[in-house]
Amino acid sequence: MTRIISGTARGRTLKVPDEVTRPTSDRAREGLFSSLQVRFGFDGEIVLDLFAGSGALGLEAASRGAADVTLVEADHRACATITKNIATVGHPHTRVVEAKASAFLANAPRNHYTMVLADPPYALTDEAVDEMVAALVPTLAPDAVVVVERHVDSAGVDWPAGFEPTGQKLKKRTFGIARMDMAIWRGAGA
Repeated sequence: MTRIISGTARGRTLKVPDEVTRPTSDRAREGLFSSLQVRFGFDGEIVLDLFAGSGALGLEAASRGAADVTLVEADHRACATITKNIATVGHPHTRVVEAKASAFLANAPRNHYTMVLADPPYALTDEAVDEMVAALVPTLAPDAVVVVERHVDSAGVDWPAGFEPTGQKLKKRTFGIARMDMAIWRGAGA
């Protein structure tokens, strides 16, 4: 069972699409969101949840005060589940977009998102994840935080120039088999 951990929707149960997604564990979500809350907070954030699955990451951000949340998921069944979960959380500025991450990013608003939570399938290659992070760059507002969940055995994200510290992980946390890599976008001139 997946629940919202904190905020206005605390304790509400979220549905999880059967056999379509790999939800981030409650322990990993709690650790990640505690870290983000202390370091950045959520008030007023414009959040992009890529590979949204059940929507748990984006909806947790909404519950904690994000101003706007876009949840992107390619699977139609998962999108139907996310729509139900949005109603459960009741955040007025939350929407689901049915699209592949690459297609969405090609047409996403520029210099817009202040926080990105990406949970690509563990089977996706490290190179494909690095390409996804590079495709994010035009959509990021200055000082945006980007979090990418990978399997603990993955090589991790090879952050492009402009992330702080340049080419390095700002912070890496592991929770069981989940690894969270974070960086701040400082811009192409950083």
